[in-house]
Amino acid sequence: MKTRITLIIATFLVCFTINAQTKVGTVDREFIIAKLPQLQTVQDRVKRYGARLDSINKVKIVEHDSIVKAYNTSIETLSEDDKKAKFIEIAKLKQEISQFQQNGTTLMQLRRNDFMRPLYQKVNEIIEGIAKEKGYTQILALAENNFAYIDTNYDITKLVLAKLGLKE
Repeated sequence: MKTRITLIIATFLVCFTINAQTKVGTVDREFIIAKLPQLQTVQDRVKRYGARLDSINKVKIVEHDSIVKAYNTSIETLSEDDKKAKFIEIAKLKQEISQFQQNGTTLMQLRRNDFMRPLYQKVNEIIEGIAKEKGYTQILALAENNFAYIDTNYDITKLVLAKLGLKE
């Protein structure tokens, strides 16, 4: 009797374990994105945006330089109050330029992310479709290569490229 109960429980546990297994795959999303022809358009748009930010920065630098030059040529004729006011104006402009440069880096990253979002959405939709079609329960992104072992049979990167009509 105990043997039968133990056998039934063991059978139940084995069946449950077999059904509870998951199928995990991998994908190299960055490799796929790099293959998309739309990436060049994104890079061009980011470059143009960066050029606009650079031109704004150059205008601020030219303004700063002209104020410094005017200050240096008229320093001997300015009163102490005027010297202080000009010095404060120059310092403020320097701070604005510095702040603009720091913000420019952040703005560039935000703009790049905005431009890249549709590409990632497109790739993610295809990954999701392939995962459902092939019965994967999880797909791991290979962005940082932090895996000790990866069976390439479960890498769906080639399937995603094929769905996008791209070649390796």
